[in-house]
Amino acid sequence: MARYAPRYGLEIGEPSGTDWLRVDRLLEPDGPELTELLKRDHDASDHVSAHANALSLMSFYAGRAPATALLLWALEGRVLDIRPQNLWVKPHDGHGIAFVAVRSADFLPGGLQTLYDVVLTQHLLPLSAELHRRTRAGLRQLHGGVAAGCAMAFCAASREQETVAPSYLLERWQTFVTKAPAGLSRLGEVTEAAGKLVYLRNTCCLYYTSTKGCGTVCGSCCLTSRADRLTAYEAGKPILTV
Repeated sequence: MARYAPRYGLEIGEPSGTDWLRVDRLLEPDGPELTELLKRDHDASDHVSAHANALSLMSFYAGRAPATALLLWALEGRVLDIRPQNLWVKPHDGHGIAFVAVRSADFLPGGLQTLYDVVLTQHLLPLSAELHRRTRAGLRQLHGGVAAGCAMAFCAASREQETVAPSYLLERWQTFVTKAPAGLSRLGEVTEAAGKLVYLRNTCCLYYTSTKGCGTVCGSCCLTSRADRLTAYEAGKPILTV
C-alpha cells in the first residue's frame, strides 16, 4: 500500500515503545494519550486557541490513521480490522501521525457498513465528540476534518495514475461518502483537476490562524472560492493540504 503514498504505510504486529498510542485509549474521556496529541500539534503550530488546535489535529489525524483501510476497501472491497483496540498510532514530531500499526492484518466480514463502523462509528466520530467535549470546537467543523481526511485517502492514491485511475477512485469515494454517517457528504466535494483528485472543503480547520500558518489558507479551504481553488489545482500551484 505504501507505494501509493507514505500515508498508506502500515506496520503489522503490536508495537513496542512509549511513543506508540493505542487508539482505544485516545478515545477515553480526558485520557493522557489525546492530551499528548493535542500538545504536539499545538507545539508544532502555536495555535491561537484550543478550538483551532482540535480542528487542525482532526484533519491531520483523519488523513493518516484510517488511510490504509480506506484504500484497501476502495481497491479490493475488503475491510481491514482497524477497530480502536487493534490499532496503534505513533505521533509525528510535528503534525499528526507518523506511523500506524495493527496487531494483525485481519479482514472483517461485511462491506461498506462494516467500513463505516470501524472507520467512523467506532473511531473518528467518537474522537470528534471527545475533542468537542474538551475544547468546544464545533462538531460540524470537526466532522469537516473527518471528511477531508478520509477524502485524502482517495485523492493521494489518484496521484499514482499508472497504478489506479482517478475516475475509479472518484466512483469509490462517492460510494463511500453518499451514505456516510454524520452528513459527511455535505461537508466537501472530491473532483478532478489536472488529472488528479482534489478535495474542496465546506468547512475550515483554522490552521491559517496559527503562528506557523502565517495567514495562509489550505488549498482545499472554503475561505477561497471554488473557482479559485480549482484554478490553483489546475495550475499545479503549491498548496497546503491535510
